[in-house]
Amino acid sequence: MKNLRSIDHVFVPPPAHMVGDGFRVHNFFPGNSLMSLNRMSPFFLMDYGAKVEYTPTDTPRGVGVHPHRGFETVTISYHGKFAHHDSAGNSGVIGEGDVQWMTAASGILHKEYHEKEWSRSGGLMQMVQLWVNLPAQFKMSHPKYQAIAQKDFGIFDLPNNQGHIEIIAGNFKGVIGPAFSFTPIEMYNIKLKKSVNLNITFPANYNTGFLVIEGTVIINETEIPSDNFVLFSNDGTDIQIEALENTIILTLSGEPINEAIFPYGPFVMNTKQEILQAYEDFNNGKFGVLLD
Repeated sequence: MKNLRSIDHVFVPPPAHMVGDGFRVHNFFPGNSLMSLNRMSPFFLMDYGAKVEYTPTDTPRGVGVHPHRGFETVTISYHGKFAHHDSAGNSGVIGEGDVQWMTAASGILHKEYHEKEWSRSGGLMQMVQLWVNLPAQFKMSHPKYQAIAQKDFGIFDLPNNQGHIEIIAGNFKGVIGPAFSFTPIEMYNIKLKKSVNLNITFPANYNTGFLVIEGTVIINETEIPSDNFVLFSNDGTDIQIEALENTIILTLSGEPINEAIFPYGPFVMNTKQEILQAYEDFNNGKFGVLLD
């Protein structure tokens, strides 16, 4: 590897907090004093639900009806089943390995919660939710929803049964992921067997981070345990990975959106005035109707 990308920082999971009554998460960004709001642009937020057992209940846990504007939410299930409803008429359920990709754009109400039958039995849950920012020109586009089953991911098989790479969005060595994105994004699950080495490259200007979902790895000569987030500098293109155990790595890399950003509450816009307008539109019912 001729142009090794250095590691900016390795983040241990911050203290967990609850989102609604259904999602115990560690917020790696933007609530991080070591990262600016645009440091992982186009990715604005990452909440990681590390492994936790939920007890059975007849009343599904989750988050009630709430608004969004100006970005996309991406929910990745590693364990557990999740349901979604929104004011644009979309609904869906994802299980282990699947992805929900909701484009809030001009404004939407949605709710997300544990799937009903899964809730009745309870079980292990592990998930990631990302907020992906939209460029100003697309912030007021129509909302949309993509339910992406794991079976529809692009798959790049490594030689000699060493593992494989699931491409959710982007293009890895000609294998294209099914998710539509408004700006160039690479989003993969890298699944390696113990002792496997992998070299991977991204453009130096792409903001890049790895979340170790499972196992322990050595990344660019630094040992990284599970549940840690690796933020890379923008000083090279090449990343070396060695799996010390069977490993899953959520890989995020994307072309930054070089625009002013003004987030507040459930909205991510470019100016304060646009935030005020979002609240006015929400209060005036312009985001539609969705019953709790």
